[in-house]
Amino acid sequence: MKRREFLNTSLQGSLAASISMLMPAGLLASELPADITELTASKLSAAIRDRQVSCLEVMQAYLQRIERYNPVYNAIVNLADQDGLLGQARRADAALDKGEYWGWMHGMPHAVKDLANVEGMITTSGSRLYANRVATADSSLVASVRAQGAIFIGKTNTPEFGLGSQTYNAVFGATGSACNPALTAGGSSGGAACGLGTHMLPVADGSDMMGSLRNPGAFNNVIGFRPSKGRVGGGDSLNRGLSTSGPMGRNTEDTIRLLLSIAGPVSGEPNVMRYSLPEAEQFTPLNLQDIKIGWMGDFEKYLAMEAGVLDVCESSLNLLATAGAKVEHCMPNFDMSVLWRTWVDLRNMGRSGSQSMYDDPAQRALLKPEYIWEIEQSLVLTARQINDAGNARARWYREVVHLLEQFDFLVLPTAQVFPFSKDIHWPTEIAGEKMDTYHRWMEVVIGASLAGNPVVNVPAGFDEQGRPMGIQVMGRFGEDKKVLEFALAYEQVTDFLQQRPNLVASD
Repeated sequence: MKRREFLNTSLQGSLAASISMLMPAGLLASELPADITELTASKLSAAIRDRQVSCLEVMQAYLQRIERYNPVYNAIVNLADQDGLLGQARRADAALDKGEYWGWMHGMPHAVKDLANVEGMITTSGSRLYANRVATADSSLVASVRAQGAIFIGKTNTPEFGLGSQTYNAVFGATGSACNPALTAGGSSGGAACGLGTHMLPVADGSDMMGSLRNPGAFNNVIGFRPSKGRVGGGDSLNRGLSTSGPMGRNTEDTIRLLLSIAGPVSGEPNVMRYSLPEAEQFTPLNLQDIKIGWMGDFEKYLAMEAGVLDVCESSLNLLATAGAKVEHCMPNFDMSVLWRTWVDLRNMGRSGSQSMYDDPAQRALLKPEYIWEIEQSLVLTARQINDAGNARARWYREVVHLLEQFDFLVLPTAQVFPFSKDIHWPTEIAGEKMDTYHRWMEVVIGASLAGNPVVNVPAGFDEQGRPMGIQVMGRFGEDKKVLEFALAYEQVTDFLQQRPNLVASD
């Protein structure tokens, strides 16, 4: 029997058996869909815990879905051996039979962004240099997810070394948007976001330096949350001040649960926050009538925006205003060109550790031009530039604090363009304005990254071509809970997350 026939036959038989079971409290029989992959991660967790579905059934359903859609979308790479995954799922069921419950992700399939190490799996970082590099230990984030009972099925695609908001690389190719596989999924957590949007994954982890949790969230119509600096451990120590790992979800509740799984403290990482967040059940939607929002738009035409982006975002803000929130335009008292220079210098400083690859002609030949350019920029940085950038960043943080004394949240579009062809590496111009670097088209995200504040992407709607867009909502430092509670309230007054794409199956 062929593998696809086996998966179909096994899934149909086991689903029939599970549906006939008594539905325990917490998940009604009507909430159990014909396709297990339609369950949110939170509901899937409850269904597994309450034995409404088996871990084997869940694994079979997800493998079947991956087989059907991943050849088109290319979200998941280095998929693990399927017989081994089914064996792990059976062991997870056996544990439940013995009364062992590993955590809220017990038996759930999970794919890790291909920048993080899963013991025994290949971590390519999207680079031909590491196409066969096998990890010898779990990263701290992966260890946290494993502790919740997840079964690691593979990796999610990412651009080379996570650089760029377009997920393509020379090892695996490009990842398409869940809304249209011909368009980019964004990046660098593009594989994770696409996996969520296509329901090939229940929940997903990612990381964010320059919008890499937010931009793909917008381009795939899912949630992407960048936590407060230090909330989640792990990552490159040189870039620790700019980048952070974080959760993504099909909805805010799932995002919250994964955040609680990966948030600190972490042994051996002194800069990780030592105080914990409350349990997921203690997160409740904010009363929007008490909320004041500062809409920064395009920074009074400083940022080039594709036609329609601001219209889509402002339409979503109108829904919030109708629900009682107060929305006002605001503009930082800051030279935004200085903010860009600050970003570029601090980002380039983090590339100094890659000089050895640059100095080796054989390795350099395997690097993409944008990475070579960033390394070269790091080599000419002066101490004065680094000092000035640090001082400017401090001034920017003070300005953000000042604005958040007047507003509960600051809001911007998540991207300056709608998803574009995945065959284009990056937009060279926006609305007739030339982009002078390969990442200038995502300048809109740097404010939150430099401040280190929590910021969530929530879907804002679609343009006439059906291309998705999001808004990024930034709160006060450390108030991750409040930002996510805003996202919960936002879901109550919008229906964007319920608007599912028409997926394209492989032949």
